[in-house]
Amino acid sequence: MKTGKKYAESVKSYDRTKAYETAEAVKIVVDTAKAKFDETIELHVRLGVDPRQADQQVRGVLVLPNGTGKSKRVLVIAKGEKADQATAAGAEYVGAEEMIQRIQSENWFDFDVVITTPDMMGVVGRIGRVLGPKGLMPNPKSGTVTMDVAKAVKEVKAGKVEYRLDKTAIIHCPIGKKSFGAEKIAENFEALMDAIVKAKPAAAKGQYIKSVTITSTMGPGVKVAYNKG
Repeated sequence: MKTGKKYAESVKSYDRTKAYETAEAVKIVVDTAKAKFDETIELHVRLGVDPRQADQQVRGVLVLPNGTGKSKRVLVIAKGEKADQATAAGAEYVGAEEMIQRIQSENWFDFDVVITTPDMMGVVGRIGRVLGPKGLMPNPKSGTVTMDVAKAVKEVKAGKVEYRLDKTAIIHCPIGKKSFGAEKIAENFEALMDAIVKAKPAAAKGQYIKSVTITSTMGPGVKVAYNKG
């Protein structure tokens, strides 16, 4: 694989085989994020669970202490009072059947999160085939199917992230932007790792946290010595 000059320089600046303490690992990632844009810092956690087993799934939501640094556009499918509450809470788009129709007829996807009330799930279900593959289908587990739409909108705006296991037993999740600085990113890291540890399935056997790596969008990964789970 051909890599750029900045990447090659970054790799030489630390020991890639070593697992660093959290604060030092975060500092290395921030220092090696040399792109001209504000790179996203991501956490990758390999877990000792079997993702094929229903009783070993790891999934949850969390409002990061310092947010994600990314502004998310919210679509709320609701009617009446709930629609008014969503608008007041700051949702960019609010509506009911007409929003579903717009997505179907215009292939419109100028939003990052869909929130709906339980009574509207039948309507939203009509476009499940297009929302699902994009990771936009509302789900009670992620807090996006709720009667408290105002709270859901505010949490998304405050920096709520959803973490979930992929097919290879790894969780990938953003924990901020380079511009946050090492201290705020470390706080987000600790909050997310605590949530993942608490979400350990009862059926999980042996070592739960197999490996922890943090990386920037364009930079190399740095291993973290994490032994709380």
